[in-house]
Amino acid sequence: MLRPLLIGALALVLVPAAALLLSRERVPVPADARAVSATSASVVAGAGALGRIEPASRVLRLSHGAGPEGARVGRLLVREGEEVRAGQVLAEFHDLPRKEAALAQAEAALALAEARLARILAAGRDTEIAAARARLAAARAAEENAVREARRAEALLRTAAGNEAAWDRARFAAAQATAERTRAEAELEALLAPRAEDVAVARAEVAQARSAVAEARAARDLALLVSPIDGTVLKIHAREGERVGNDGVLELADLTAFDVVAEIYETDLPRVRLGAAAEVLVPGEPRPFPARVVDLGWRVGRQSVISPDPVASIDSRVVEVRLRLDPGANEVVRRRTNMQVQVAIRP
Repeated sequence: MLRPLLIGALALVLVPAAALLLSRERVPVPADARAVSATSASVVAGAGALGRIEPASRVLRLSHGAGPEGARVGRLLVREGEEVRAGQVLAEFHDLPRKEAALAQAEAALALAEARLARILAAGRDTEIAAARARLAAARAAEENAVREARRAEALLRTAAGNEAAWDRARFAAAQATAERTRAEAELEALLAPRAEDVAVARAEVAQARSAVAEARAARDLALLVSPIDGTVLKIHAREGERVGNDGVLELADLTAFDVVAEIYETDLPRVRLGAAAEVLVPGEPRPFPARVVDLGWRVGRQSVISPDPVASIDSRVVEVRLRLDPGANEVVRRRTNMQVQVAIRP
């Protein structure tokens, strides 16, 4: 009687356990999970994390420099996917014609100021100097003649042949001749050598005009969107006639080298070193790509690359670690900027 009862109790325990084991064997394991497990198993003392693909140059978001009043795109000179060179004009803003006119006006004012300075420094021409010398010679001769006449009138005043009125006229003529001679000497001196104060004023006017040109040119340059690097246009946010928003005009990056920005848990950071080898698993690719740690972040922050695991913590404290992908992966990840990848960093 006791034996059948024991057999029944054992059956009640073993049958559910066997069913549970069989049900676990039938649950399929995702391919990515198998890959992560295999990769993690190969990392003895390294670290594993999620990351995102990013060009080594970073993604540059180019905008306008018009200030708080904003700007509109006047002409868009590139398209998405186009390769550009450093210094190439990518777009023109709506206020470019007005700023070009202001620059032309400033350049004309500078040319005028420089011409005035050159005229002052050059003093007089040869013909002007010769004419001034001739006027000075004539003024000196006239002065000598007037002085003689004044002396003669003064001498005649003591005799019956002279009178006071004639002497007054002679003295006035002599004084006037002296003044003319003085003016002729001053004119000749001005033609031979410019005054220092005139040169100083002219130089100051030139410096002021040059500053105005520099300011106008800088304002004109703000109406042009210029590429700072050789790269590829990834995304255009504002087209012709549209106002530039917070996203800027376009995104630009150099696609000749790629990085992976991995978010390493703060507790795993001591196991990561510069130069360490790593493997990067890109979704859809059958094999991982080699990489190497090139930079360690300087601060701890919140996780931004969200794991698909529903029980993963979204408030994890992580440090960004940058890894340089092997050049062999460039063609694969060329169109996958910001794609989520899995990273295994070896010790």
